[in-house]
Amino acid sequence: MLYSTTTPEQKRIRFREILASGTIAQFPGAFNPLSARLIQEKGFEGVYISGAVLANDLGLPDIGLTTLTEVATRAGQIARMTDLPAIVDADTGFGEPMNVARTVQELENAGLAGLHIEDQFNPKRCGHLDGKNVVDLDTATKRIRAAADARRDPNFLIMARTDIRAVEGLAAAQDRAKALVDAGADTIFPEAMATLEEFQAIRDAVDVPILANMTEFGKSELFTTDQLAGVGVNMVIYPVTLLRSAMGAAERTLDSIRSDGTQEAQVGGMLTRARLYELVDYEGYNRFDTGVFNFQVPGKH
Repeated sequence: MLYSTTTPEQKRIRFREILASGTIAQFPGAFNPLSARLIQEKGFEGVYISGAVLANDLGLPDIGLTTLTEVATRAGQIARMTDLPAIVDADTGFGEPMNVARTVQELENAGLAGLHIEDQFNPKRCGHLDGKNVVDLDTATKRIRAAADARRDPNFLIMARTDIRAVEGLAAAQDRAKALVDAGADTIFPEAMATLEEFQAIRDAVDVPILANMTEFGKSELFTTDQLAGVGVNMVIYPVTLLRSAMGAAERTLDSIRSDGTQEAQVGGMLTRARLYELVDYEGYNRFDTGVFNFQVPGKH
């Protein structure tokens, strides 16, 4: 009932244990708090909160228009709804190194288990679009160093994302990954890898856990967890999958209502009332209310 009873500190410890386990962890992207609860119920290891999803949910493109306050508020609402560790996309850190430091502490306060910061220029672009630009090595490493220095919980995970593969090639991505680890990154997120061999090249370059982004309609094939584990990937995210699925279903339902005058044709694919009530623990709230509100209301005199 209400929110998770697992503390943020416990979630962060669990996240570290997952990354050290030698297995590959799946973090589907939650597009709202209720979807985070569904991710937990289906047995996944964690929840991912995509910057693109947060922007798109506001009707905005993923080009750096969201603010730290918006991201921290929504990410916190999602993270508190699940016992799983949740990590969030912090874009370029929302400014210069001091802004990055504040970003880390705000997201710690919001209950996240970790974040990733990328090496693009601000405003950024979606990692699977063309025309990206990356900052120089000094700027990129200062962001990560500021993030690592600012955290108060040593288990809060600092992940460095690099987009340099699309701009300068794979060898540059290997060099950038090494430098970001030296700057304090706990994990590396190499964006828009084209092949399994490219993931293997990043694995060969660094000793920290690495993440694979399996987003639809992007630069990477949709590799299986077995394929990714085979080249040393420790964690895989599906950032926009649930939002795309939900919005696709919503569009089909609206089309049916418009064309047929009723939603009847789409009801079979909907979450039932009973299942929705189960997800929000309607019965738990009812038991609580019954236990507290157990006196008679006096009548009017």
